[in-house]
Order: sequence, then C-alpha cells, then structure tokens
Amino acid sequence: MPQPQINVTPLIDVLLVLLIIFMVVTPMKPSSFQAKIPQEPTNESNIGPHPDTIIVSIGIDSTLKLNKDKTKATVQQPEKLTESLKETFRARAENMVSERTVFVKAPKKLDYGSVAKVVDAVKASGAEPISLQIDAIE
Repeated sequence: MPQPQINVTPLIDVLLVLLIIFMVVTPMKPSSFQAKIPQEPTNESNIGPHPDTIIVSIGIDSTLKLNKDKTKATVQQPEKLTESLKETFRARAENMVSERTVFVKAPKKLDYGSVAKVVDAVKASGAEPISLQIDAIE
C-alpha cells in the first residue's frame, strides 16, 4: 500500500501569491528625506523680543536678572526674584494680561543644580509654562 503524501504545490502557489501581494502593498522606502534647516539670522533683521516676554537670565557669577533689570537675587537666594515675578504677574492680572510664560536663560557652562534652583523659584512665583534657553550660539 502506498504511503499518503501531502501535495505542497498548491501551498507554494499560495505563499508566492501572498509574497507578491505583500511586496506590492509595502510602501517603498524614500530615496531621500527633504528637511528644512534653519538659516543663521542675518544682521539685517533686528527683531526684538515681544514686550510681554519675561526672561530670567542667570549670570556665570550666579546673579539673576529679570529681563534686563538686575535683581538682588542670586542662585542660592532667589527669593527676591520670586517676589518680583509675583508682583509682575499681579500687575498683569490687573491689566487683563494672563500671560505667565517665563524663559530661563543660562550659560552652557553653568551646572544643572543651579538652573534647577532657579526653575523651582520661578515655578514658585506662579509662572507656567517655563522654558529653558541657552546663551548665544558661538
């Protein structure tokens, strides 16, 4: 009596059809990726910051500035900065301005702990959101 054998020809035909279908359906990998790279700013564009922008700058000597005004606050004692920011937000609320965004600008060489202390002090004043900046690109 002959042994029964499985006919694999139809199975192979089905697999080849599935392979062709998946090859057609699968999208082709793009040959190139177009990216827009920002240009360096030219000296002709003298665009200043928005008047409602609040920037807390940390000096390399741990002093703190609120926009361009020097404060008596330092990284170790940021209480005066917090009070100044609270007063600024209070005055803005009276003038119907709800903007509470604060940018913290620090030099690249400053340690992380100092920046974190300043961010905590800014957060304690009621600022939200808080964004980080680095000093000018060299």
